[in-house]
Amino acid sequence: MSQNPTPPVELMVCVKCRSAVELVESEVRPGAQLLEAISGEQVPEHVTVTGVECLSNCTRGCSVALRGGAGRWTYVYGNFTPQDAALVLDGAQKYQQTEDGLVPWRERSDHFRKNCIARIPPMETSNV
Repeated sequence: MSQNPTPPVELMVCVKCRSAVELVESEVRPGAQLLEAISGEQVPEHVTVTGVECLSNCTRGCSVALRGGAGRWTYVYGNFTPQDAALVLDGAQKYQQTEDGLVPWRERSDHFRKNCIARIPPMETSNV
């Protein structure tokens, strides 16, 4: 990983995720519970946490996305639970410490290795 300072990153947490369970209207969705749990933890420096309405990944549990500035890949991960706040923040910190958003495979947690939903190239990519 790079020792150079990197720009801030955004951790987006889907607050509409239901983890494929039926809820009564008054129940707090698991995605919103995950966001609340993350907000109660020590968020890594240069990581901004944002709740978003929908990441369109309803069948894969609670979902999050990580994105950074220019030249960084964006990732969408799923199958989290409200109890995974520390795991999500660890992944966000590892992502933040990279220049391009590509966390080396061996440095990713098992959950992040197995539950990547999408990897989106930087807007500046000239590879087609």
